[in-house]
Amino acid sequence: MIDSLKKYLNKTTETATLAFFRLAFGLMMLGSIIRFVSYGWVEKLYIKPLFHFSYYGFEWVKPLGNFTYLLFFICGLAALMVAIGYKYRIAIIVFFLCFTYIELMDKTTYLNHYYFISLVSFLLIFLPAEAAYSVDAYQNPKKAFQQIPSWTVDVIKLMLGIVYFYAGLAKLNSDWLFEAMPLKIWLPMNAGMPVVGEFLNENWAHYALSWCGAIYDLTIPFLLLYKRTRILAFMLVVFFHVFTKMLFPIGVFPYVMIISTLIFFGSGFHKTVLQKVFGLFRMNVDRFENGLAKNNQFTFSEKLKFGFIAVFMTVQLLFPFRYLLYPGELFWTEEGFRFSWRVMLMEKNGYVQFKVTDAITKKTAYVNNSDFLTTFQEKQMSFQPDFILEYAHFLHDYYKKIGFNDPIVKVESYVNLNGRLSRKYIDPNINLAKENESFKHKTWILPFNDEIKGL
Repeated sequence: MIDSLKKYLNKTTETATLAFFRLAFGLMMLGSIIRFVSYGWVEKLYIKPLFHFSYYGFEWVKPLGNFTYLLFFICGLAALMVAIGYKYRIAIIVFFLCFTYIELMDKTTYLNHYYFISLVSFLLIFLPAEAAYSVDAYQNPKKAFQQIPSWTVDVIKLMLGIVYFYAGLAKLNSDWLFEAMPLKIWLPMNAGMPVVGEFLNENWAHYALSWCGAIYDLTIPFLLLYKRTRILAFMLVVFFHVFTKMLFPIGVFPYVMIISTLIFFGSGFHKTVLQKVFGLFRMNVDRFENGLAKNNQFTFSEKLKFGFIAVFMTVQLLFPFRYLLYPGELFWTEEGFRFSWRVMLMEKNGYVQFKVTDAITKKTAYVNNSDFLTTFQEKQMSFQPDFILEYAHFLHDYYKKIGFNDPIVKVESYVNLNGRLSRKYIDPNINLAKENESFKHKTWILPFNDEIKGL
């Protein structure tokens, strides 16, 4: 087994593939940053709100006021430097730190593909993506290698495979397969679409698209790996993501996945694209075709790096299953839901009415959430327990400041899930101000009293 592992680690591939991914990834990120800023979302999501929801353990990560724009500028500049491979190692570290900081500023904006971008940019820190078709390698021929270890490309493919396959596993539940939920709710909203719109009201279409979506996610990584099915698989990738983009407001996610899956193509394709790009700038690419291979040296630092990445990928394989450690229905409690590639599985809405009481005088105030939260924040908070708890603590501190003695914070909340009737969500007798966030199960979430079978 050790010999097989060494043989695999010594296997090389064309650097052009990873260089193509670096260029595409950097340009996509630059475009995303420009799009985010141009739409006014920095102001709307990070500067204007009075309160921001934090990830547990990262409460210290906050928006920087107007300097948040500077953070986005640095992030965009780093993305451009990654794309062209200029000061690559520094650029990808800065991009990872800036992008991840932005995503940690308010968990209201959590999206699976943002998490994917953070993971991939972290991986790229350790990969020789600048070894060819980069400014670094162009300026310093000693850094140019035509071949790099195959595992440095395979690890990106594995990351993409995890995203798709785990998204498919998550769809193997009774709501998705046997109730066609939540597509049965969402698709009729697009009945006005040309050509296919009339079918989106049909029950059979809801089931067909549910099952096709699950089969697509479970099989597409393998179809992309196999040379004979690769072209067909990529056509399916383009069709699937363009179609879902037309149906749902999912931002740049379709483009990220379409472009990223090009890494499965042969290096001849990547080399052709890169040579045309460099040709536009009249740059001689012969220095990248030098026949040199950047082999693994099996030094201590190389072993340490490979071991670290192996552990990192193992965590990626296991972390989505952490929900098994919690009791109750995952879709209801959402304990272990995020960071597990569960994409668009729920139609969940909530209603919350907070009540704050002075512990001594018993004076009571009913909270108008819009005084503190944006509409988007209030919607996300209304059906996610950790949001509700964090907001309750914010209310405790606020009312204490304005003179309430040891404020008692309780909530009357109702949530509906995937078409079920709305039901009470949080124990209304619990003083949430006395409950603390942790990785433990939140016992104050009321039982689901129903069952969603599956993974």
